[in-house]
Amino acid sequence: MPQRLEDLDFRFENSRVRVIANRNYPEMKLAGISVGPFQEGNEYELYYWIARELTDAGVTHFREEDSLDATKLYKIQWKERVQVAGQISELPEDFYPKMRRYLEQIRQEAAKQPERIQEYRKAKDLADDIVTSRLKKIVTLSSGPTQGEQVLAKLTAEERLIYMKLGKAVSQWQTEILHHEGEE
Repeated sequence: MPQRLEDLDFRFENSRVRVIANRNYPEMKLAGISVGPFQEGNEYELYYWIARELTDAGVTHFREEDSLDATKLYKIQWKERVQVAGQISELPEDFYPKMRRYLEQIRQEAAKQPERIQEYRKAKDLADDIVTSRLKKIVTLSSGPTQGEQVLAKLTAEERLIYMKLGKAVSQWQTEILHHEGEE
């Protein structure tokens, strides 16, 4: 398992995603990789970083079911809040990279279109609430007995990373507190 968030983000940037062509476009080379040709309306599988560049250029767009928006953030936040105490809902494995990119996208749009600042703030508040709620649960889970695969499967890679680090730190602290020698 990767040891840093940067490693997970790199993995996401190089994951395969599905996009839909907005228009016909000839084959091209991006960083030595041939992509295309594209036919309007057809679906293609590309590395995320290539799909993002083509989407920014207006050649393609991400499938709606694969993208994140304020409505989806709200649904995730609501689902997380209605969980029974000590329970954590399952998130898509790529939730955090998509969330960061969605927030950055609308932040940039709000910089150009001030009427979108409220949309950005609402999305940011939803994201903050999701992260805070889940982190509290992960802290609780990591400081208790080792969790089974059923619970760990509900955590994203980013969350498993912090769960493991917290669990190790808590275990080490407990050992030091309970077995500290040399003091009388």
